[in-house]
Amino acid sequence: MKRLVMAGVYGLFTLGLAAGASAAEVTWKGCGITKLAFMAEISKAYEAKTGIPVKLSGGGATQGIRAASAGTSDIGGTCRQVLKEGGAVHPEESNAVLTQVAWDAMVVIVHPSNPVENISVEQLKAIYDGTITNWNELGGPDKRIVLVTRDGKYSGVGHMFRMEVFGDKEYEFKARSLKVKSTGPLEAKVEKAEASLGIDGISSAKKREVKFLNLNGVAPSKDNIASGNYPLIRPLYLALNKSPSNPEAQKVLDFVLSDEGQAIISAQGTVNLAEGAALNEKWQAIKAKF
Repeated sequence: MKRLVMAGVYGLFTLGLAAGASAAEVTWKGCGITKLAFMAEISKAYEAKTGIPVKLSGGGATQGIRAASAGTSDIGGTCRQVLKEGGAVHPEESNAVLTQVAWDAMVVIVHPSNPVENISVEQLKAIYDGTITNWNELGGPDKRIVLVTRDGKYSGVGHMFRMEVFGDKEYEFKARSLKVKSTGPLEAKVEKAEASLGIDGISSAKKREVKFLNLNGVAPSKDNIASGNYPLIRPLYLALNKSPSNPEAQKVLDFVLSDEGQAIISAQGTVNLAEGAALNEKWQAIKAKF
């Protein structure tokens, strides 16, 4: 009988240890662009430093914000702002607090064999409006442009591209396009289709076999993004719940904002906050359109 009691106590003790081990982690959900921009390396560094793992899962920018807002993930990763309806924050995003941690750029990606080197913002708008439909109108081959777009308007790229280029988050592209559900399939389509074109976040696109077009004659290099010379820039955010249940979430955010965390971001080729200090004024001007 004594052995049975001791076994029961031991079992409860080990269960307690298991629960404690499970609780001693941080969950992160968000967009693939933010993950590739810095979060994959941040999670490794944070676990190496503290012994606490940061478990990463996808789902996109919208899911990142809404999971943090609902408290179903400790941290969300997103490449867009919260949505607003009638001047108020969308109810599914109203309990999230977004903190900017880095800068990204939206880039025009095409197949590596495409000979076109440059496109203007006005030409880009004309492609999405269906008034430019052939690469020969841009100095390229006589091939119909295969436009690849994200399904839905509120993905990180879809939302920010509509706002910055068309000034309307609800803008309906008029051109025929091949619609995909997420960033990965969009990149895969552009890698394979010689006449394709899409908009992507540079932090993700630079890890794929695609070509970047210069925009308004400016290449999307890290220096051009950081200086503000490249036209389409946007912040990258981490989202926490207003009343986080896991105190470790704030510690992860503090680490990302620390000198060590910001150095990790820069080492990935992503523009960190100090490097992008010149972008703050430009971003405020862009935000004024929203």
